[in-house]
Order: sequence, then C-alpha cells, then structure tokens
Amino acid sequence: MHELILLRHAEAVPIESTGDDPARPLSSRGEQEAQAAGRWLAAHGLRPERVLCSPTRRTDETTQWALAAIDTPPVPQMAAEIYNASPGELLALLDQHGDAGTVMLVGHNPGIERLVALLVEGRSDDFRGMPPGAMAVLHLDGALEPGHARLDAFWSP
Repeated sequence: MHELILLRHAEAVPIESTGDDPARPLSSRGEQEAQAAGRWLAAHGLRPERVLCSPTRRTDETTQWALAAIDTPPVPQMAAEIYNASPGELLALLDQHGDAGTVMLVGHNPGIERLVALLVEGRSDDFRGMPPGAMAVLHLDGALEPGHARLDAFWSP
C-alpha cells in the first residue's frame, strides 16, 4: 500500500432519533458532506483500489455518496472490526490489505483521528481531531508502521 485515505463518516442524526447507534443514518447535511468528499476525491484524481467500511448505516451511506463521484468505484468491503476500533486494531486490519496500492478506510472517531496521528507522528495521543466528513490522505513510505507516513492532504467539509 502506497496511499491511505482515511474518511470519517459524515454528520449523522443524533442517537436519540433512532436509539441504536449502528442504525443512525446521515443527516441531510451529512449527505451533502459525503457528496462533497466524493467530489474532492474526484477533483484530485484519488481513486481507491480497495474500500473498507465500518458496518454502520452512517459509514455505509458516507461511502456510497462519496464513491458516487468516482468512475467505476470498487465495491466496498464491510469490516466489522472498524467500529469502535483502536489505532492498533485499524493497523492490523490495514496490514491485511497491503497488496492494494490505494486503500480507503471509512470509519469513526476517535479511532480514525488517532490512526492519523499514529501513522504520521508516531503516537496516537497526539491527535488534532477530524470533524464529521473529514478526510486525511497519507503517503506511506515503506512499511505500515507508526511514524512512517506523510500527510499529503487533509480535507474537511
């Protein structure tokens, strides 16, 4: 893997409206954020070869809206281990997909923002935050190891 795109799900409706966290859909603003993320990916020529998505409704909807802007996008793979994952668990999952040149992972905070910090800074307690719908594009130079990535782009709706 040479490039990693980390996308936090876009804005979801509050949990009070569904009572079930995994079932929360995107809000109308979240749909717009996810569409904007897709347009940003397309405008910058970023096309993931493989997409890993948490199995929640809000991540699935974010993924679908974002990929709609890309010509012939890959079929997303649901990965249950993304939900509530630590940076170490996300690294272990990504390690299994090292054969793909560009991987996009769609997930949740705090795991996503801590993974960015771990890969770029070498420690996961030094995170700056990723708002809903935000995306980090990392270039990996060599192994998927803490501190071995370069942040090439950060986008937020």
